[in-house]
Amino acid sequence: MGEIVFSEPLNGGIVVGHDGSESSDRALVWALGEARLRKCVLHVVRAFGITSAPRPRDVPHGVVPSVDEFAKEVDRELREGLDRVMDEHADLAVHTHAVYGKPAAVLIAASKEADLVVVASRGRGGFAELLLGSTTEQVVRQAESTVVVVRG
Repeated sequence: MGEIVFSEPLNGGIVVGHDGSESSDRALVWALGEARLRKCVLHVVRAFGITSAPRPRDVPHGVVPSVDEFAKEVDRELREGLDRVMDEHADLAVHTHAVYGKPAAVLIAASKEADLVVVASRGRGGFAELLLGSTTEQVVRQAESTVVVVRG
């Protein structure tokens, strides 16, 4: 995976990592509340790899989708997932970013422009008995902005 590219500049605000897990939903809800208090934009970021992304619906079988086609499908899936928690926050400025790359590297790159990065203590993978997931631990250690870890 090469350079990390966001579809639009972040320019401050709050970044929350979201992998579709229940714990990342809790981090999202916390970040939405914080964005409301700070009156700032919320950037919901989902990192993906070719093997972890859903197959684009409009690409015929037998054809290898491009990274951009995967990104559109990841973003569509992310937006659908956000609908579960956005009802009471419809007035907030929320931007979604489907970014090709390893989750920790993507969130660390986002931290260079963010005022705050919010992550769940654990995501989808790894060992449930660990206090922090590996992505969260890397973000906490290497981020260039303040990081909030939402437990649960």
